[in-house]
Amino acid sequence: MKTAQNSNVDGEQGQAVDNRDESPSRLQPWMKMITERPNRFLVLALFIYMLINNTINVTSVWMEITRDGQPEFALWELFVWEYSSLLANIALLPLIFLVWQQHPLRFSHPYRQLLMHFGVSLLYAIGHVSLMVAMREGVYALAGGNYDFGPVLREFFYEYRKDVWGYLFFLFIFNIYHRVLSRVSGEANIIANSEKEAVSAPHVPPEHLLVKKFDKEFLVKIDEVDWLEASGNYVNLYVGERIYPLRSTLSQLTTKLDSQFTRIHRSHAVNHRAIAHIQYSPSGDGEVTLKSGATLAVSRRYKDQLKQKLTV
Repeated sequence: MKTAQNSNVDGEQGQAVDNRDESPSRLQPWMKMITERPNRFLVLALFIYMLINNTINVTSVWMEITRDGQPEFALWELFVWEYSSLLANIALLPLIFLVWQQHPLRFSHPYRQLLMHFGVSLLYAIGHVSLMVAMREGVYALAGGNYDFGPVLREFFYEYRKDVWGYLFFLFIFNIYHRVLSRVSGEANIIANSEKEAVSAPHVPPEHLLVKKFDKEFLVKIDEVDWLEASGNYVNLYVGERIYPLRSTLSQLTTKLDSQFTRIHRSHAVNHRAIAHIQYSPSGDGEVTLKSGATLAVSRRYKDQLKQKLTV
């Protein structure tokens, strides 16, 4: 049965907090796939969008230039121009997304942010133009022709204007997508101990997470979190079949939860209570099998630390 109570953990408004997540189970497999590798799905969505958009551009241009007679170039050339740009974008987007994850948009230090984005947009334009021209020259060479990019500085400035606009579009979509995803999957925040508990037991780790999902809030016991995964400026918390992002680094979070979680790899940490068994290979690396059936790699760098924690 669903229960709720007034709580002050979310501020002074005293909003109702549910004690469990009641999201429809039919969405869980899809949400699990997306939240595990969110940028892959975003790249796929943008690829489909650009494929449709660029194809429409080709057909529109072709209809325009064939109205008054024979065009100066063939239809396949239009497709090469548009699709080479598309493929160059798709090749660069994962790298750009990685930069944006490491340096998210903030209101503080606006000039530093502008300078950073100017530099990234310039590198993006150089990469986009270079890949695009290389692909076009390759296709033209196979067709027995020659692709002429034109005067480099003038044409690059022409392309850079469009690439900056594309860069801003991708940046907007990236941030909206991750904001919506965090609301749909549920974004977690650690509930700090009360001032009284903090004074009497300063080293006691927090016991609950407050998860915000749509217009609901509910509590998740930290004991129920099986393992943690680093994801840029977030850490994904795996709770059974659900994954909740928490804004933190893996190092910061494992420090707070040091008595219960141990880092076993540069990308993840495990809850001691969720471990079923551990196997080690002759190379020194290992594998942790959780009670849920999930398996996690153990790096030799963290092996001794895990053994020490489990034997205390």
